[in-house]
Order: sequence, then structure tokens, then C-alpha cells
Amino acid sequence: MSYTLVYTEQYERRSKRFLKRHPELLQPYQKTLLMLETNPWHPSLRLHPLSGKNQGLHSLSINLSYRITLELLIQGEEIIPVNVGGHDAVSEA
Repeated sequence: MSYTLVYTEQYERRSKRFLKRHPELLQPYQKTLLMLETNPWHPSLRLHPLSGKNQGLHSLSINLSYRITLELLIQGEEIIPVNVGGHDAVSEA
């Protein structure tokens, strides 16, 4: 089963800003999004739910230092990325 990534304008701006600061992460970032569309539960993504003020969101890893927070709307087979950045930075989304 394949999922659909739905990008908000806010996420598009955040991802462009993130990739401008970290051009070396373009390939791992794109690979992560492709894997997310194909299989959100792939072990290398390290997908997990967040708690506290980010309850209802999930996080997945681009690498050990950077992650993407997202909303998973599994019922509609849609995945909505919310933020991308360093481990601590995305929790402030």
C-alpha cells in the first residue's frame, strides 16, 4: 500500500529553508520522503508518536541528527509533514 504525502504551504517553506541551510541532506531527505510514502513503518525511519505539547504528531528520522515531524492520517491514506529540522528544533513546531 502506498501513501500520499500532502504538503502544506508552511511545510514547503520550512523544508526549503532547511535544505538551503543543509544542502548536503537533500539526498537523504528525498530518500526519507520516498520511503515514507512507500512504507511509513520501515525500521530505518524510526517512526514514533510524540507526547506532551506535540501529542498527535509523529516523528521520523532523516539521520541521527535531523528529523521530520508529521501528522499521520492513516484512515485517509494521507501523510502530512509538519516540520523538518534538528531533533530539538522540530519539537518547537
